[in-house]
Amino acid sequence: MSIIHVPLKELFARQPWIADYFATHAIDATPFMTMTFAEAADALDDDRFSELGTDRAQFVSDFVLFVEQMQGLTLASRPRIRSLTVQPGRDKDGMPEPEGVTLCTGKVTAVVGPTGSGKSRLLEDIECLAQRDTPTLRTVLVDDRVPTDDARFCTEGRLVAQLSQTMSFVMDLTVEEFLTMHAESRLVTDISGTVSTIFEQANALAGEPFRRTHPVTGLSGGQSRALMIADTALLSAAPIVLIDEIENAGVDKTKALGLLVSAEKIVIISTHDPLLALSADQRLVIQNGAIRKVVATSDEEPRELLRLRQMDEVFSKIRNCLRRGESIVG
Repeated sequence: MSIIHVPLKELFARQPWIADYFATHAIDATPFMTMTFAEAADALDDDRFSELGTDRAQFVSDFVLFVEQMQGLTLASRPRIRSLTVQPGRDKDGMPEPEGVTLCTGKVTAVVGPTGSGKSRLLEDIECLAQRDTPTLRTVLVDDRVPTDDARFCTEGRLVAQLSQTMSFVMDLTVEEFLTMHAESRLVTDISGTVSTIFEQANALAGEPFRRTHPVTGLSGGQSRALMIADTALLSAAPIVLIDEIENAGVDKTKALGLLVSAEKIVIISTHDPLLALSADQRLVIQNGAIRKVVATSDEEPRELLRLRQMDEVFSKIRNCLRRGESIVG
């Protein structure tokens, strides 16, 4: 049954935001609640449509489009993908790129290489779902298919979310107001519970805790990244997450990766940190603008990872002592 033939009372109960369509057109829906939308449209006189600068047919078709767009914002409708494939392009000298790679849902891929080798360029190619239209001439496939123009260029329902090295907020909101606004835009049912969960996870990642009442513009770089990592994992619809040098974010990087992977996302991190590189399922070695090698994390490497984590804990304790003004001697 078409949505325009469902009684308004039933529509409002299932999707309360439909009231916004009537409010936008300055129409009181109360007298029409026992009618279907189509019947309500027929009940309005032609003068009312003239005042609105539209006609009855356009009013109905705009309503159908409004409902489709709003339903596309819900977390339940978030795009689901299984894999992302980067097909080889060219290196900085114009020579064929030796390797391509396939990235899978629930897996972490680390992008490693010297500064200036082309790690960020690879992330940019993935972000725009390149189709031989970037300097590298790479092609990116989604589930083994060429992505549609909507998937590449539409601002709604984007497949890729990127967390850059530097982040700053420009809106005058508290942390709670920011999270609430995002939850409302995703038509979340339990807004309060969702906000609480994201806030708690963000504070678990941040080096310095912050409050719900803290202005987002007053967050430090690490706090901002912790907030956005938690928000991206738990509220963003994007199934692909790109992170540029998370080790510089001042967050608990191990917990951050675990949170993102648990959300069944494809996670790609550009990093110089051996701890992060070994925590990934595979490593892309970038040299001279090209993927030179794809290395799967071996069964033996987790033993080295455990040793590195123990060393990292020691450095973390020393770092925290120095931050508190304590001596590391004695």
